[in-house]
Amino acid sequence: MLALGGTPFKRGAGRKRVYPPASGWRAHSGCLIRVFDLQQTSLQMPVSRQELFDRLAELGIETRTLEHEAVFTVAESSEVERQLPGAHTKNLFLKDESGALFLVVAIATTRVDLKSLSRTLGAKRFSFGKPELLQEVLGVPPGSVTAFAVINDVSKQVAVVLDADLLKHETINCHPLENTATTNIAWGDLMRFIRSCGHEPRVVELAD
Repeated sequence: MLALGGTPFKRGAGRKRVYPPASGWRAHSGCLIRVFDLQQTSLQMPVSRQELFDRLAELGIETRTLEHEAVFTVAESSEVERQLPGAHTKNLFLKDESGALFLVVAIATTRVDLKSLSRTLGAKRFSFGKPELLQEVLGVPPGSVTAFAVINDVSKQVAVVLDADLLKHETINCHPLENTATTNIAWGDLMRFIRSCGHEPRVVELAD
């Protein structure tokens, strides 16, 4: 609960004078205090990396995480790829002309044709979502986009699209909401995690 602003009210001398607070207001120390229930507002702090790991543990999902320098491109991830088995991913946050949002999780080497993908998904022309929208919806900055970010999309605004070639690998590597680490997770566990966040991923062929 967050209390903001105060409006003083007086008590009559020698007698108790009560002003019943209106909805959303409370009497406190001679003032009417307006109280906001943060759970009922759009204000929501993004999930932290540790909270993500706690959620995975609650689901009984085992992972392995490698700490490293911040990486922002697929090329910069080459050293990480040598140290972790499984498919390494790139992630695209897309918005079509109608305003629909998509998170595309592809193998790092897959060339994603946005025109072809929009036709496959029945979407309108794609563009990349702006950093401000990315932070608002998925709670991560550019460079840290990841399949795990669906944990922040509590309003289920984003459609999750997975590269069909990911199924060829037993494990998948994704940033744990920060690009200073990479987490290795079994393919089936990643699917289970995404579904636990209220999203049903769509698996499509992305490779040419």
